[in-house]
Amino acid sequence: MGVIAVLILPLLLLGISGLLFIYQEVSRLWSKSAVQNKVVVITDAISGLGKECARVFHTGGARLVLCGKNWERLENLYDALISVADPSKTFTPKLILLDLSDISCVQDVAREVLDCYGCVDILINNASMKVKGPAHKISLELDKKIMDANYFGPITLTKALLPNMISRRTGQIVLVNNIQGKLGIPFRTAYAASKHAALGFFDCLRAEVEEYDVVVSTVSPTFIRSYHVYPGQGNWDASIWKFFFRKLTYGVHPVDVAEEVMRTVRRKKQEVFMANPIPKAAVYVRTFFPEFFFAVVACGVKERLNVPEEG
Repeated sequence: MGVIAVLILPLLLLGISGLLFIYQEVSRLWSKSAVQNKVVVITDAISGLGKECARVFHTGGARLVLCGKNWERLENLYDALISVADPSKTFTPKLILLDLSDISCVQDVAREVLDCYGCVDILINNASMKVKGPAHKISLELDKKIMDANYFGPITLTKALLPNMISRRTGQIVLVNNIQGKLGIPFRTAYAASKHAALGFFDCLRAEVEEYDVVVSTVSPTFIRSYHVYPGQGNWDASIWKFFFRKLTYGVHPVDVAEEVMRTVRRKKQEVFMANPIPKAAVYVRTFFPEFFFAVVACGVKERLNVPEEG
């Protein structure tokens, strides 16, 4: 009896590990089948997240259309994908120069994609432009540029490709957004406004195209951090604002977001919010206790203005 009791825990752990491994393998194969032979357009494919999405979908056997505003970096991404791919199971990606802040060229890009493949199965709106500073010091010209890159660019490309999806009664549009589409953070007025606008547009679009079996998904992480940046240990002696802001700004890794985008496509999720408990709580506080939320944020602004910035 004593020997059996000693063996139960290792056997249980071994069994759980085996089940997790089987689940991961089944999920991986399911993900591949969900995008195999599908025409997938990824904007800003040369960003950290764009590269990871390209890797995940290319491995899954998708017919990739990689868009970016730097040809050399697009070619580097192309070489990286081809060097590790199995030619018998993957397709050669198509590269397209695209700057979403230049609205005039978006329609031409959409026509080029449709002329090449005849359809688009999945559109991943990933492009984003950021700016940080007090509202009164950000020029109206820069505000407009942010809105072009983060709002007008994505919706222009979406509108250009949407009729094809509606006529075929199939397709999926994924918007990679940000927590600032749900709540505003000081000194990021233009960025937050563009993210609110984009989220509002795609929320409305979701209901409009449901009858045509076109899926609209939004994936909203806090922030997408760089490959080598990791959050430090918490400082409980700091103010509530500093603790809140630190928890809010340390985002998720591009690999994690890319895998979540793949899961979103596979499961046809409508909305995904990627965040640790603090940002999630902030969204609920903003909704149900707005005065408290605004007070906390205002305290943070006052504290920031009273402390000189380093450098």
